[in-house]
Amino acid sequence: MRRIEAELPDPLAPAAPAIRREAAVDTSKWPVLAIVGRPNVGKSTLFNRLTSSRRSIVGDEPGITRDRIYGEIEWAGQHARVVDTGGILPDDPELIPSEIFRQARVALDEAESIVMVVDGRTPLAAPDYDLARLLLRGGKPLLLAVNKIDTERMEEQTAEYRRLGIREVLPISAEHGVGIGDLLDHVFATLSFPEAKSSVETAIEAEPEVAEDKPHHRTHGEFQQHETSIAIIGRPNVGKSTLLNVLTGSSRAIVSPVAGTTRDAVDEVIEYDGGLLRFVDTAGIRRKGKTKMMAEKLSVVMARRHLEAADVALLVIDATEGVTSSDATIGGYAHESGRSVILVVNKWDLVTTGRTDGKPPADKAIFEEQLRKVLKYLAYAPVVFISAAEGKNIHTVLKLVQEVAAERRKRVSTGQMNRFLEKIDFQRATVPAANKMRIFYMTQAAVAPPTFILFTNRQVKLHFAFQRFLENQIRAAFGFRGSPIWFKVRARDK
Repeated sequence: MRRIEAELPDPLAPAAPAIRREAAVDTSKWPVLAIVGRPNVGKSTLFNRLTSSRRSIVGDEPGITRDRIYGEIEWAGQHARVVDTGGILPDDPELIPSEIFRQARVALDEAESIVMVVDGRTPLAAPDYDLARLLLRGGKPLLLAVNKIDTERMEEQTAEYRRLGIREVLPISAEHGVGIGDLLDHVFATLSFPEAKSSVETAIEAEPEVAEDKPHHRTHGEFQQHETSIAIIGRPNVGKSTLLNVLTGSSRAIVSPVAGTTRDAVDEVIEYDGGLLRFVDTAGIRRKGKTKMMAEKLSVVMARRHLEAADVALLVIDATEGVTSSDATIGGYAHESGRSVILVVNKWDLVTTGRTDGKPPADKAIFEEQLRKVLKYLAYAPVVFISAAEGKNIHTVLKLVQEVAAERRKRVSTGQMNRFLEKIDFQRATVPAANKMRIFYMTQAAVAPPTFILFTNRQVKLHFAFQRFLENQIRAAFGFRGSPIWFKVRARDK
């Protein structure tokens, strides 16, 4: 976090490999800093600068950020959470601006300190005065950050912004990192931090509890992970944000009938059955030709990245529209990246009990048959029919997430695998002579997704028919429900 002056990374550049922590850090007691301001003043750029990330989408179009986005910052040995809010227009009656304002009010209520950002290159406007009055009435520590002040000559212009009535005014350039250190010094001086634990308490907590009759290391069995990440993916307007809100019991994401409302990825963590589940609501993914605005293009890129960082993908399908080619494309992204997949058919009430078009209620068996026909490559993915708006069958989704995540991390010992191979009748597999091979033994090399290495007599490409046959046999014997299975061939002479 000390590298404040570094340039922000290109949002379209390849993402760095994700680093998984062995144990999740409890940030619930960290103080919260809220960043607020009118649209297009640089709030998301400041958020990305403070968190040394590219969580928030940045662009020249106003109103890109809508939901509130959380990140973590460290300064002078202390930690805090920072929340980026959408551009606030307090008196705008339109649906999405009013929802943005509601989300921002939540951030203001939980914040201990607030930074109001204004554009130093544009004159003050009525919404700036309205927002400043609103913040001053709150009585919380408030700092005015005059952004886009790139030179010392421009600092003289900051005097004009004192008319807002905010005592503390700092010129900054979020894009170039100018003045960020002074901003953090001021903000962290207004925050209260939980008391640090003594070295004795830390040592006691750090010492793992290991039963005497159990081994210290596990060579086989299920891979254990403290937190499971679940990406909610799908086409625009299929109910992803509604599903996130009902799964987490919150109003975390903005919900509206306008397709493409969600742009940044919105995440929320819940505790379920002794484990932590992090649900990530992503932007609706559509074909490149259908994305016009820069914000939409970036939101699709970010959605793909959050999918690739997740353990499980909930592919949400609109029951009223049926299964489309776009659903198949999005499911292909999850399959190819090795994510475990659950097919969530949403709005099922609208084609059954709540049907108003006079047609007979839809049949689950027929719908699932059509679903499997279009999504043949996701035959391993379980299907659940829900109504996110009415909260129906949501508990089944949580149970499936837990089951699929455990199956994804399952490990089969080499001994089990070889005993399994002895029982398979490979004559039943229809394989061209050029692709036939003899398997000496097989071992599981990795989990998440489960990956198997086949040690064979010759180096040939695994024929898709043989791969499907072997995969079906493995699933029948060991499960791996909801997870793709990967194979690698290694010839003896190699």
